[in-house]
Amino acid sequence: MSLQERLVTGDVRALARLLTLAENNDPEATRIIKELYDRTGNAYVVGITGPPGAGKSTLTDKLVKLLRGQGKTVGIIAIDPTSPFTGGAILGDRIRMQDLYTDPGVFIRSMGTRGHLGGLSRATQTAVKVMDIFGKDYIFIETVGVGQSEVDIVKTADTVIMVMVPGLGDDIQAIKAGIMEIGDVFAINKADREGADRTKIELEMMLDFGDHKDWRPPITKVIALDNTGTVELLENMFKHREYLEKSGELRNRRFRNTREELIQLVQSRLLELILQGTDKQAKLEGLVDRILSRDIDIYTAVEDIIKKNFNQVKF
Repeated sequence: MSLQERLVTGDVRALARLLTLAENNDPEATRIIKELYDRTGNAYVVGITGPPGAGKSTLTDKLVKLLRGQGKTVGIIAIDPTSPFTGGAILGDRIRMQDLYTDPGVFIRSMGTRGHLGGLSRATQTAVKVMDIFGKDYIFIETVGVGQSEVDIVKTADTVIMVMVPGLGDDIQAIKAGIMEIGDVFAINKADREGADRTKIELEMMLDFGDHKDWRPPITKVIALDNTGTVELLENMFKHREYLEKSGELRNRRFRNTREELIQLVQSRLLELILQGTDKQAKLEGLVDRILSRDIDIYTAVEDIIKKNFNQVKF
């Protein structure tokens, strides 16, 4: 039985194998996804993001268990910082989700960023497609948690849950221009700490200044460790999904995300075509030397590279 046949029949080992191929940018992964692409688009993708230490992994664990209680199958893509020694994921999220591993309806994959900015792994979108083909009802993406660079999650997820914690103070002001605007649902975790009510008021005030025409992001105080508030948070996630589906915004959001992914893939593929081969790489190094020596400016060098690869391009 082929890898793609095993995947669609629910073989977990086939799922794990294909995710590994996707992470390694193996052409086999692309080939299989091409053949099974008509099976994508069914899973609902939820992004979990927020500052480091906000309790994203614990909250994800609780939300997934609630969904499992409703009979839903779930895939989790936990983006971890990359180890500087091995290049692999540090796997901190797996430690906090240990008891989910015995659940056959949940599949967890830790993926290293491998230097990719934006809080996600380069292979995240491909991994989403693979889990979607596999038949997962929900796919959770937990970002690495590095602050303002988390904005990439909005290009992949249908609903983004922003996890905050009390005591951030001026940090909220510092990050509001970035990650604050991408939250569809807000959770104030560790709400038993001092300052939880103040944090909620600050978030409400910031939302008052935002551009929320039809959907105003709800704010839920939760204590993930003892499951307080998680049911309400899940209900808010469901309400956002209902809003997206009824308003037509779900298709609009997926249209924008697909367009962005298409452009990124074209850019990546074109760059590979231009730079592939040792002779072209050598020419590139030569151009860099000339730029540093000021024999040529960097803009002319760009035009030179493009003209040599695409003769029809005019400047």
